[in-house]
Amino acid sequence: MDHLVRPLLSQADVGSIHQQLSAADLPWLDGRLTAGEQAASVKKNHQLDPESPLANRVANLVSKALKADPLIKSFALIRKVHSVLISRCAPGDGYGWHVDNPFSRYGRRDLSFTVFLSEPSSYQGGVLQLQTGQNGEEFRCCAGEVVVYPSSLLHCVAPVTQGTRYACVGWIESYVKSAEDRSLLFNLAAGARGLLAKHGRSDELDLIFQAYTNAVRRLSD
Repeated sequence: MDHLVRPLLSQADVGSIHQQLSAADLPWLDGRLTAGEQAASVKKNHQLDPESPLANRVANLVSKALKADPLIKSFALIRKVHSVLISRCAPGDGYGWHVDNPFSRYGRRDLSFTVFLSEPSSYQGGVLQLQTGQNGEEFRCCAGEVVVYPSSLLHCVAPVTQGTRYACVGWIESYVKSAEDRSLLFNLAAGARGLLAKHGRSDELDLIFQAYTNAVRRLSD
């Protein structure tokens, strides 16, 4: 599995965040300040000053939600959530095709995530695109949903043509560096949980869970 799409934030949380992001006196910065040299040439948006109180509150809320979601934890094997930013794209803004830098000063970037903070009906354009396979994938998710994907994938945000697109983006350092190994472990865990739900505990299933646990131990860095 290349990516995971999940509901993450409640509608109450999203509504409150969106209302606060509409305030006129927020410290929005040029988004190119957090992009590498090559990515900065295709990036046009604004990001809320990460030191601002609102940015910190949202980052903490999103980090806790990611760490609390069982499926995301199984998919990402989260060691650390870091470098969380709030992005604003007005008409004409977007982020061309790029790949995320492998590190920030806060940690390794194994997986990237985008939490949509605006309803799709409130803006046009702004599609998140991932280069997966020949056709790729496109996402215009409901407010509160998150897309988690390997940071090694080429991706872009198509230009917004109408309205304003707010999103929270950030990165996950995983206990398992390899996307291929994480996918293998995720499928093994999902299969074992499915068998447990369908047939209950068994000695054979205990062996599968033992193999999964020891595989995580072996593949972790």
